[in-house]
Amino acid sequence: MLSKLKDPSEKTLAILLLTPAFLLLAMIVVYPIGKLVYNSLFDINKTGAYIGFLNYTDVWRDPLFWNATKNTLLITVITVPGALVAGLGLALLANLPFKRKWPVRLSLLLPWALPLSFAGLIFAWFFNTDYGVVNDVFLRLGLIPESVSWLLKPNWAFAAICLTIIWKTSSFMALILLAGLQMIPRSLYEAAEVDGASRWQQFWQITIPMLMPSIVVALIFRTITALQTFDIPYTMTRGGPGESTETLAMLIHKYTIDYSDIGYGSTLAVFMFLISLAVSGFYLHHIGKNAS
Repeated sequence: MLSKLKDPSEKTLAILLLTPAFLLLAMIVVYPIGKLVYNSLFDINKTGAYIGFLNYTDVWRDPLFWNATKNTLLITVITVPGALVAGLGLALLANLPFKRKWPVRLSLLLPWALPLSFAGLIFAWFFNTDYGVVNDVFLRLGLIPESVSWLLKPNWAFAAICLTIIWKTSSFMALILLAGLQMIPRSLYEAAEVDGASRWQQFWQITIPMLMPSIVVALIFRTITALQTFDIPYTMTRGGPGESTETLAMLIHKYTIDYSDIGYGSTLAVFMFLISLAVSGFYLHHIGKNAS
Protein backbone atom coordinates (compact mmCIF):
# COMPACT_ATOMS: atom_id res chain seq x y z
CA MET A 1 0.00 0.00 0.00
CA LEU A 2 2.82 2.39 0.89
CA SER A 3 4.64 1.56 -2.33
CA LYS A 4 1.53 2.47 -4.38
CA LEU A 5 1.26 5.79 -2.57
CA LYS A 6 4.94 6.53 -3.09
CA ASP A 7 5.02 5.37 -6.71
CA PRO A 8 1.54 5.75 -8.24
CA SER A 9 0.72 4.18 -11.56
CA GLU A 10 0.35 6.32 -14.69
CA LYS A 11 -3.45 6.09 -14.49
CA THR A 12 -3.51 7.18 -10.85
CA LEU A 13 -1.07 9.98 -11.54
CA ALA A 14 -3.18 11.18 -14.50
CA ILE A 15 -6.29 11.23 -12.31
CA LEU A 16 -4.49 13.18 -9.60
CA LEU A 17 -3.18 15.73 -12.08
CA LEU A 18 -6.51 16.15 -13.90
CA THR A 19 -8.69 16.35 -10.78
CA PRO A 20 -8.03 20.09 -10.12
CA ALA A 21 -8.84 20.88 -13.77
CA PHE A 22 -12.08 18.87 -13.61
CA LEU A 23 -13.07 20.58 -10.35
CA LEU A 24 -12.39 24.01 -11.85
CA LEU A 25 -14.36 23.09 -14.97
CA ALA A 26 -17.27 21.89 -12.84
CA MET A 27 -17.20 25.10 -10.81
CA ILE A 28 -17.14 27.57 -13.71
CA VAL A 29 -19.05 25.62 -16.40
CA VAL A 30 -21.08 22.67 -15.15
CA TYR A 31 -22.56 24.37 -12.06
CA PRO A 32 -23.70 27.59 -13.86
CA ILE A 33 -25.30 25.57 -16.67
CA GLY A 34 -26.99 23.29 -14.16
CA LYS A 35 -28.24 26.29 -12.19
CA LEU A 36 -29.53 27.84 -15.40
CA VAL A 37 -31.52 24.73 -16.29
CA TYR A 38 -32.80 24.48 -12.70
CA ASN A 39 -34.02 28.09 -12.71
CA SER A 40 -35.80 27.54 -16.01
CA LEU A 41 -38.09 25.00 -14.34
CA PHE A 42 -39.48 27.53 -11.84
CA ASP A 43 -41.74 30.57 -11.95
CA ILE A 44 -39.24 32.66 -10.01
CA ASN A 45 -40.74 36.05 -10.84
CA LYS A 46 -44.26 35.39 -9.48
CA THR A 47 -44.90 32.43 -7.21
CA GLY A 48 -41.52 30.70 -7.13
CA ALA A 49 -43.34 27.42 -7.77
CA TYR A 50 -42.05 24.52 -9.82
CA ILE A 51 -43.72 24.63 -13.24
CA GLY A 52 -41.70 22.01 -15.14
CA PHE A 53 -41.32 22.70 -18.85
CA LEU A 54 -44.01 25.39 -19.02
CA ASN A 55 -41.40 28.08 -19.64
CA TYR A 56 -40.07 26.06 -22.57
CA THR A 57 -43.47 25.78 -24.21
CA ASP A 58 -44.04 29.51 -23.63
CA VAL A 59 -40.73 30.33 -25.28
CA TRP A 60 -41.55 28.09 -28.22
CA ARG A 61 -44.78 30.07 -28.78
CA ASP A 62 -43.21 33.48 -28.11
CA PRO A 63 -42.93 35.59 -31.32
CA LEU A 64 -40.31 37.78 -29.63
CA PHE A 65 -38.08 34.73 -29.19
CA TRP A 66 -38.33 33.79 -32.86
CA ASN A 67 -37.74 37.40 -33.93
CA ALA A 68 -34.66 37.69 -31.70
CA THR A 69 -33.37 34.30 -32.86
CA LYS A 70 -33.84 35.31 -36.50
CA ASN A 71 -31.95 38.56 -35.92
CA THR A 72 -29.16 36.75 -34.08
CA LEU A 73 -28.72 34.14 -36.79
CA LEU A 74 -28.88 36.79 -39.51
CA ILE A 75 -26.20 38.85 -37.77
CA THR A 76 -24.08 35.70 -37.50
CA VAL A 77 -24.54 34.78 -41.17
CA ILE A 78 -23.65 38.30 -42.32
CA THR A 79 -20.87 39.34 -39.94
CA VAL A 80 -18.88 36.10 -39.63
CA PRO A 81 -18.09 35.76 -43.38
CA GLY A 82 -17.73 39.55 -43.60
CA ALA A 83 -15.20 39.63 -40.76
CA LEU A 84 -13.39 36.64 -42.29
CA VAL A 85 -12.98 38.31 -45.70
CA ALA A 86 -11.95 41.65 -44.16
CA GLY A 87 -9.66 39.93 -41.67
CA LEU A 88 -7.98 37.89 -44.40
CA GLY A 89 -7.30 41.05 -46.40
CA LEU A 90 -5.84 42.77 -43.34
CA ALA A 91 -3.73 39.72 -42.49
CA LEU A 92 -2.31 39.56 -46.04
CA LEU A 93 -1.55 43.27 -45.84
CA ALA A 94 0.16 42.95 -42.46
CA ASN A 95 2.19 39.99 -43.74
CA LEU A 96 3.85 42.08 -46.45
CA PRO A 97 7.60 42.67 -45.92
CA PHE A 98 7.43 46.08 -44.22
CA LYS A 99 10.63 47.47 -42.72
CA ARG A 100 8.77 48.23 -39.50
CA LYS A 101 6.02 45.70 -38.92
CA TRP A 102 4.96 46.58 -35.38
CA PRO A 103 2.92 49.72 -36.28
CA VAL A 104 0.92 47.73 -38.84
CA ARG A 105 0.28 44.89 -36.40
CA LEU A 106 -0.54 47.32 -33.61
CA SER A 107 -3.18 48.90 -35.85
CA LEU A 108 -4.77 45.45 -36.20
CA LEU A 109 -4.98 45.09 -32.43
CA LEU A 110 -6.55 48.47 -31.67
CA PRO A 111 -10.11 47.79 -32.98
CA TRP A 112 -10.23 44.48 -31.10
CA ALA A 113 -8.93 46.15 -27.90
CA LEU A 114 -11.66 48.79 -28.10
CA PRO A 115 -14.60 47.97 -25.75
CA LEU A 116 -17.69 46.71 -27.59
CA SER A 117 -20.01 49.31 -26.09
CA PHE A 118 -17.57 52.09 -26.98
CA ALA A 119 -17.44 50.87 -30.59
CA GLY A 120 -21.24 50.89 -30.66
CA LEU A 121 -21.36 54.47 -29.37
CA ILE A 122 -18.80 55.61 -31.94
CA PHE A 123 -20.74 54.16 -34.86
CA ALA A 124 -24.03 55.42 -33.41
CA TRP A 125 -22.49 58.88 -33.65
CA PHE A 126 -21.33 58.15 -37.21
CA PHE A 127 -24.88 57.28 -38.27
CA ASN A 128 -26.61 60.01 -36.28
CA THR A 129 -29.31 61.78 -38.30
CA ASP A 130 -28.42 65.37 -37.30
CA TYR A 131 -24.63 65.47 -36.83
CA GLY A 132 -23.38 62.08 -38.03
CA VAL A 133 -20.31 61.74 -40.24
CA VAL A 134 -22.08 59.42 -42.73
CA ASN A 135 -24.83 61.93 -43.54
CA ASP A 136 -22.32 64.77 -43.74
CA VAL A 137 -20.06 62.94 -46.21
CA PHE A 138 -22.94 61.67 -48.34
CA LEU A 139 -24.52 65.13 -48.50
CA ARG A 140 -21.22 66.73 -49.53
CA LEU A 141 -20.76 64.13 -52.26
CA GLY A 142 -24.34 64.58 -53.44
CA LEU A 143 -25.19 60.91 -52.89
CA ILE A 144 -28.33 61.70 -50.88
CA PRO A 145 -30.67 64.72 -51.21
CA GLU A 146 -31.24 65.08 -47.44
CA SER A 147 -30.19 63.57 -44.13
CA VAL A 148 -31.25 59.96 -43.64
CA SER A 149 -32.41 58.57 -40.30
CA TRP A 150 -30.17 55.51 -40.57
CA LEU A 151 -30.83 54.10 -37.10
CA LEU A 152 -34.57 54.78 -37.24
CA LYS A 153 -35.21 52.60 -40.30
CA PRO A 154 -35.19 48.82 -39.61
CA ASN A 155 -33.14 47.71 -42.61
CA TRP A 156 -30.62 50.52 -42.44
CA ALA A 157 -30.25 50.12 -38.68
CA PHE A 158 -29.60 46.40 -39.10
CA ALA A 159 -27.04 47.10 -41.84
CA ALA A 160 -25.29 49.70 -39.65
CA ILE A 161 -25.04 47.22 -36.79
CA CYS A 162 -23.61 44.52 -39.07
CA LEU A 163 -21.06 46.97 -40.48
CA THR A 164 -19.98 47.95 -36.97
CA ILE A 165 -19.59 44.34 -35.87
CA ILE A 166 -17.55 43.49 -39.00
CA TRP A 167 -15.24 46.45 -38.36
CA LYS A 168 -14.87 45.52 -34.70
CA THR A 169 -14.22 41.80 -35.18
CA SER A 170 -12.22 41.70 -38.43
CA SER A 171 -9.05 42.62 -36.53
CA PHE A 172 -9.46 39.56 -34.30
CA MET A 173 -9.79 37.36 -37.39
CA ALA A 174 -6.77 39.10 -38.92
CA LEU A 175 -4.56 38.37 -35.90
CA ILE A 176 -5.39 34.66 -35.99
CA LEU A 177 -4.93 34.45 -39.77
CA LEU A 178 -1.68 36.42 -39.59
CA ALA A 179 -0.26 33.82 -37.22
CA GLY A 180 -1.29 31.13 -39.70
CA LEU A 181 0.30 32.99 -42.63
CA GLN A 182 3.62 33.16 -40.82
CA MET A 183 3.62 29.37 -40.44
CA ILE A 184 3.50 28.79 -44.23
CA PRO A 185 7.01 27.95 -45.50
CA ARG A 186 8.37 30.46 -47.99
CA SER A 187 9.86 27.55 -49.97
CA LEU A 188 6.37 26.56 -51.17
CA TYR A 189 5.89 29.92 -52.89
CA GLU A 190 9.40 29.79 -54.37
CA ALA A 191 8.73 26.34 -55.82
CA ALA A 192 5.39 27.54 -57.22
CA GLU A 193 7.09 30.52 -58.89
CA VAL A 194 9.63 28.20 -60.50
CA ASP A 195 6.73 26.12 -61.88
CA GLY A 196 5.20 29.27 -63.37
CA ALA A 197 2.25 29.68 -60.97
CA SER A 198 0.74 33.16 -60.81
CA ARG A 199 0.09 35.05 -57.56
CA TRP A 200 -3.60 34.22 -57.84
CA GLN A 201 -2.85 30.50 -58.28
CA GLN A 202 -0.44 30.61 -55.33
CA PHE A 203 -3.16 32.19 -53.21
CA TRP A 204 -5.75 29.49 -53.97
CA GLN A 205 -3.42 26.49 -54.18
CA ILE A 206 -1.03 27.29 -51.29
CA THR A 207 -2.25 30.10 -49.04
CA ILE A 208 -5.88 29.06 -48.55
CA PRO A 209 -5.25 25.28 -48.04
CA MET A 210 -2.36 25.92 -45.63
CA LEU A 211 -4.39 28.57 -43.82
CA MET A 212 -7.51 26.44 -43.43
CA PRO A 213 -6.81 25.27 -39.81
CA SER A 214 -6.43 28.92 -38.73
CA ILE A 215 -9.58 29.86 -40.65
CA VAL A 216 -11.60 27.15 -38.90
CA VAL A 217 -10.35 28.24 -35.45
CA ALA A 218 -11.17 31.87 -36.24
CA LEU A 219 -14.63 30.90 -37.47
CA ILE A 220 -15.38 28.92 -34.30
CA PHE A 221 -14.51 31.78 -31.94
CA ARG A 222 -16.18 34.43 -34.09
CA THR A 223 -19.39 32.45 -34.58
CA ILE A 224 -19.80 31.74 -30.87
CA THR A 225 -19.36 35.43 -30.00
CA ALA A 226 -21.71 36.41 -32.86
CA LEU A 227 -24.46 34.23 -31.40
CA GLN A 228 -24.02 36.13 -28.12
CA THR A 229 -24.13 39.60 -29.71
CA PHE A 230 -25.39 42.19 -27.23
CA ASP A 231 -23.24 45.28 -26.66
CA ILE A 232 -23.10 46.86 -30.12
CA PRO A 233 -26.83 46.64 -31.04
CA TYR A 234 -27.78 47.59 -27.48
CA THR A 235 -25.69 50.78 -27.51
CA MET A 236 -26.62 51.69 -31.09
CA THR A 237 -30.38 51.07 -31.23
CA ARG A 238 -31.53 49.40 -27.97
CA GLY A 239 -33.07 46.77 -30.24
CA GLY A 240 -35.11 49.30 -32.20
CA PRO A 241 -36.85 50.52 -34.14
CA GLY A 242 -39.40 48.27 -32.53
CA GLU A 243 -37.69 44.90 -32.12
CA SER A 244 -36.11 44.89 -35.59
CA THR A 245 -32.53 44.72 -34.25
CA GLU A 246 -33.15 42.90 -30.96
CA THR A 247 -30.89 39.88 -30.49
CA LEU A 248 -31.40 36.82 -28.30
CA ALA A 249 -28.91 38.12 -25.74
CA MET A 250 -30.80 41.42 -25.58
CA LEU A 251 -34.09 39.57 -25.08
CA ILE A 252 -32.55 37.59 -22.22
CA HIS A 253 -31.35 40.87 -20.67
CA LYS A 254 -34.82 42.37 -21.05
CA TYR A 255 -36.57 39.53 -19.21
CA THR A 256 -33.98 38.96 -16.49
CA ILE A 257 -33.00 42.58 -15.74
CA ASP A 258 -35.89 44.78 -16.89
CA TYR A 259 -38.75 42.38 -16.06
CA SER A 260 -36.97 40.44 -13.27
CA ASP A 261 -38.35 37.20 -14.73
CA ILE A 262 -35.38 34.97 -13.90
CA GLY A 263 -37.15 31.73 -14.80
CA TYR A 264 -38.18 32.80 -18.28
CA GLY A 265 -34.86 34.53 -18.90
CA SER A 266 -33.03 31.36 -17.86
CA THR A 267 -35.11 29.38 -20.34
CA LEU A 268 -34.13 31.77 -23.12
CA ALA A 269 -30.50 31.39 -22.07
CA VAL A 270 -30.82 27.60 -22.27
CA PHE A 271 -32.05 27.93 -25.85
CA MET A 272 -29.12 30.20 -26.70
CA PHE A 273 -26.74 27.69 -25.11
CA LEU A 274 -28.24 24.87 -27.19
CA ILE A 275 -27.88 26.91 -30.39
CA SER A 276 -24.23 27.68 -29.54
CA LEU A 277 -23.63 24.02 -28.73
CA ALA A 278 -25.13 22.89 -32.03
CA VAL A 279 -22.98 25.33 -34.01
CA SER A 280 -19.86 24.30 -32.08
CA GLY A 281 -20.63 20.65 -32.75
CA PHE A 282 -21.01 21.41 -36.46
CA TYR A 283 -17.58 23.06 -36.58
CA LEU A 284 -15.90 20.35 -34.51
CA HIS A 285 -17.38 17.67 -36.75
CA HIS A 286 -15.85 19.33 -39.78
CA ILE A 287 -12.53 19.80 -37.97
CA GLY A 288 -12.49 16.08 -37.30
CA LYS A 289 -13.17 15.34 -40.97
CA ASN A 290 -10.41 17.68 -42.06
CA ALA A 291 -7.98 16.23 -39.52
CA SER A 292 -8.63 12.70 -40.69
